[in-house]
Amino acid sequence: MGSADFRVHGRIFATLSGQAQGRGVVKLTAEQQAAFVAELPEVFEPVQGGWGRMGMTYVVLDRADDQTMRGALMTAHRNVQEKVAATKRKKAPGEKTASRARKTGTA
Repeated sequence: MGSADFRVHGRIFATLSGQAQGRGVVKLTAEQQAAFVAELPEVFEPVQGGWGRMGMTYVVLDRADDQTMRGALMTAHRNVQEKVAATKRKKAPGEKTASRARKTGTA
């Protein structure tokens, strides 16, 4: 059985994948991650490897108060929501993607 995850427009912004170790994960930007870790290193830490370099951040659940948790979740939610909105703005309704245009010969 998979871990609980939290989504906006079908995109994950937080998970409880580390819940067995008492951690959740939020999707931050690298800059946001650096700020959260600098402010509360006992609560936030980068996920190991490439995921961490991309902003995936552990939250030590029993050390995060409600306000801190709410702030991290709202930040992660906003990041994903803004990315989805930006992607939708780039593609006008009815506009074909480049790969679809190549396939149909209507570039």
